[in-house]
Amino acid sequence: MDLDVFVTAHRAEWDRLEQLLGRGRRLTGAEADELVSLYQRTSTHLSLIQSSTPDPMLTGRLTQLVARARATVTGARRSSWRDAARFLTAGFPAAVYRSRRWWIPTALLSVAVGVLIGWWIAAHPEVQASIAAPDELRALTKPGGEYETYYSSHPAASFAAQVWTNNAQAAAICLVLGAFLGIPVLWILLLNMANLGVGFGLMASAGRLDVFLGLILPHGLLELTAVFVAAGTGLRLGWTVIDPGPRSRREALAEQGRAALGMAIGLALVLFVSGLIEGFVTPSGLPTWARITIGVVAEAAFLLYVYLLGGRAARAGETGDVDAADRSAKLPTAA
Repeated sequence: MDLDVFVTAHRAEWDRLEQLLGRGRRLTGAEADELVSLYQRTSTHLSLIQSSTPDPMLTGRLTQLVARARATVTGARRSSWRDAARFLTAGFPAAVYRSRRWWIPTALLSVAVGVLIGWWIAAHPEVQASIAAPDELRALTKPGGEYETYYSSHPAASFAAQVWTNNAQAAAICLVLGAFLGIPVLWILLLNMANLGVGFGLMASAGRLDVFLGLILPHGLLELTAVFVAAGTGLRLGWTVIDPGPRSRREALAEQGRAALGMAIGLALVLFVSGLIEGFVTPSGLPTWARITIGVVAEAAFLLYVYLLGGRAARAGETGDVDAADRSAKLPTAA
């Protein structure tokens, strides 16, 4: 295709489209029809140029024209409270439900690794000695030691905010870095399970495993579930890079990436709840059974939320992706 001849033949149409866009809403019926027609033709022109003789300056101008025209033709949709309600009752739980084949195995394997590390440390005094000196280990595990006072060392509100921020960042990192074939996600999981396993092993070796579980389970059930969901979703995103299925890799990644972004928002809310439990319930004077019961109820509520609301929404076709009207337009491709 001769680019100069093509530009000469269609420049007037592009200039006319730009003129109509500059008038905003002050268009007659005929002018509105003309704008739609010019938008469609300019989209085709852009596709032809991109596929045959791409020119950066011309492509940039036509891309901007097509984007402006699309916004004018389709109209800008404003988010509302209804969108937020739909996200919380359908979009987010459906996305978690649909990714269950990734995060449930991730959870089971991660917990198994954490327990194995804990058993290895508890059963081998030489491993404990490599972690810290005997006096330091006693300071960690004794009644009123650092493991117990950690949760009450700061005011509850600030501690809950700090915990929420740290956990939300970890979940977001799992979701974002999953595109790198899931390798960073596996490393983050290993670090988390190693930290959990060290505490498990040291407290078990001191005969205080019941105290450790009484401190971890109230908030840890929901917190770890959220981390496992984020990790499983990140691993699924990484697998999409390897095997996008019948779609193009770009299209598959875009769909999974948009769902992962929504997942990050939803998991931030879940981690906010676990942060409140960790800040106000875990260090409280409630009996151990009462604190663990609160954690179990929170975990059960989340799983019921995912399997009841999410399962129903997923069966109705909800994927957790944004609405079709809010996605980027697909330009026609030249044959």
